[in-house]
Amino acid sequence: MPARALRGSRCSRCEVAVYPANPACPSCGGPAAPVVLSGAGTLWTWTVQRYAPKSPPYSAPQDGFRPFAVGFVELPEGVRVLAVLDGVRPEDVRIGMPVTVAAGDGVPHARPAGVTG
Repeated sequence: MPARALRGSRCSRCEVAVYPANPACPSCGGPAAPVVLSGAGTLWTWTVQRYAPKSPPYSAPQDGFRPFAVGFVELPEGVRVLAVLDGVRPEDVRIGMPVTVAAGDGVPHARPAGVTG
């Protein structure tokens, strides 16, 4: 399944970009137009989710809940996107690591740059 682009918006007045898309700028209130955001950025901060999220909307996998890393990815547009960190063990996650991020079901998912699957 190909990665889905992050669709945000950019203010036509002050150029602030946001994710998810919003028809009005949260900074100046001006009109914002849809924009496709970069799929690459750096990990700004992160934590480990050690407890199963509330259900619904979360549904645990058949083999049960396992802790996972989640963090904010800073994109070149200046937007910080919350994403589940896939393809990396929590003990190997580092602030500043390059990652790729894509829209997913629910929250976006990010992987260390160069990691596929």
